[in-house]
Formats: sequence, structure tokens, C-alpha cells
Amino acid sequence: MAERDHLEPGEQSPALARRFDEMLAEDDRIEPRDWMPDAYRATLIRQIAQHAHSEIIGMQPEANWITRAPSLRRKAILMAKVQDEAGHGLYLYGAAETLGVDRRDLLELLNTRKQRYSSIFNYPTTSWADVGAIGWLVDGAAITNQVPLCRCSYGPYARAMVRICKEESFHQRQGFDLLLTLSKGTAEQHAMAQDAVNRWWWPSLMMFGPPDDQSPNSAQSMAWGIKRFSNDELRQKFVDMTVPQADVLGLSLPDPELTLDGQTGHYRFGPIDWDEFARVLKGGGPCNEQRIAHRVKAHDEGEWVRQAAAAHAAKHAPVRALKPATEAVA
Repeated sequence: MAERDHLEPGEQSPALARRFDEMLAEDDRIEPRDWMPDAYRATLIRQIAQHAHSEIIGMQPEANWITRAPSLRRKAILMAKVQDEAGHGLYLYGAAETLGVDRRDLLELLNTRKQRYSSIFNYPTTSWADVGAIGWLVDGAAITNQVPLCRCSYGPYARAMVRICKEESFHQRQGFDLLLTLSKGTAEQHAMAQDAVNRWWWPSLMMFGPPDDQSPNSAQSMAWGIKRFSNDELRQKFVDMTVPQADVLGLSLPDPELTLDGQTGHYRFGPIDWDEFARVLKGGGPCNEQRIAHRVKAHDEGEWVRQAAAAHAAKHAPVRALKPATEAVA
């Protein structure tokens, strides 16, 4: 009997497992109807959900500056950016749903603190310059992380990342432009830009995750083609990219050990405070409670919108016309 192309979760098939391994070796895309190991599926759900959660939580630090933007142009740019982040969350929840989960369940896991989002969004935005620092550093780190995901072995995730990365590049450019304007402005504006960079630099380096020898999931994700580079490789790439940009901005990076290694061509940087990273990740950051409370409040207050949308969709769902029975002609 021929091997089935699809098995129920938990079922094993040596032939389909071999085909899965062959597709990875040939750098082919795994699609939703293809057989995949349960652990591969679970890893994707965890990673894509965390990514989606980070996008929608990440709207909060900057959204409260929309009404306080210093010009109509800056207001329009920031509104567009925050709107993009909401769209990214939707793309990613949609990609996760192709793996057999429901976005409502994922949001429930976020709201009840059973799934995480990026630790960097638990830091406050205390000045207008923070909007620029987030765009330049946080979105710059995100691009470094996410461009390789356009080659992820799972098709829906990879395709979602193509559009997300294009929009993230706009976010990074607007942040750079904002900081450049402040840096070249008054002494007070320059100091405000420098203060923002000082506060966001180290959390941005933490965005790539713990060191490779302390990242239990990284090696397997790379073997499956979900990730293409290790945490430390991506972090180094970000540092090498960012240091010359800081020189153009006329701003310094808050690391006295930051030096160019003439032999490797890479910038050496000082030790990262991984104790702080762990504390923020576990809920001890300055804004953890504020971020989740705001998310839960928005979710609860938006229930009527979801109900209305569902009712509208049900009302206007296409009705299949029954074909009239026809008598066979002899």
C-alpha cells in the first residue's frame, strides 16, 4: 500500500521522515500539508508566536509618542510605523495558524504570560529620542535577525518575512534620520539622542538571545533550517554594521571595550549583563506589568469588535446554490 502524504500528529513514517530530511538537505521549503516532525512543528509555533507577540507588544513603547511628535511629518511617519507593526503581527499569527493552532489560543497564552515576547519591549520610552533609538537600534537588530528568516525552511514563515523585512528597513531608516536630526541640532537635542542610545544599546544586543553555549534550541533550529545563523553570529554582524553608523550620527556607543580587531575585521565588545536579560525575561523589567496589562485591557475592550466582525462575516458568507437534480438521459 502506498505511503500516505499526510499523517496525523504523533504518527511516524520512516519514508516521510526521510523525505523531510531530503527536502531540508536540498534547501526546499516545507509547506503546511507536508509531513513534518512534531518537534519541528512545535518549535515553529513557539518561535512564530513569540515573534507575533513581540510585534503587537512592540507597538506600545512608541505609540504613546504619536500625539507628542514634534511635527506633522514625524507624526505621520510614526503612525505608519505603529500600523506596520500591527500588520506584522497579523501576518505572523496567520503563518502560525497554518501549523494547526488558533490565533485566539496564542493570544490567550500571551495574555496569561504563558508565552513570551522580546524582552526589549519591557523598557520605557522616556524621551522623543527613544523613538529614534528604537528605530535605529531595535529595528536594526530585528532586520539582522529577520533577513535570514526569509530563507527559513518553512514556507509560510519565510514568505511573511519578505514583506516584514521590507517594512522594517523603512523603520530603521526613519530612526536613523530622527537621531541624525537631533544629533545635528542643539546641544540639548544632541544630549537627548546620546542618552537614548546609551539606554537602548545593551538591550538591543540582548535581542539576539543568550550566547550560543547557553541557547538550548538554537542548534536544532539551525539543523532544521529554521535559523540560518547562530545568536552570536547575528549579534556580531549587528555590532559590525552599527559602529560605522554611529560615527555618521556623531554619537558614541556606551561600551569602552568596543574596538576593531585588525586580524578578524570584527569589532570586539564588552560583556553583556545576562543577569539583567534573565530578570526582564522572567517579568522583572521596568515595564513588564504595564505592557501585559495594557494588552489585556485592549483585548477585553475589543471583544465587541471581534463579535461584530464574526457576525458580519457569517451574514455575508456565500451560500452555495444547490444544483438541481437531473435525470440521466438514456
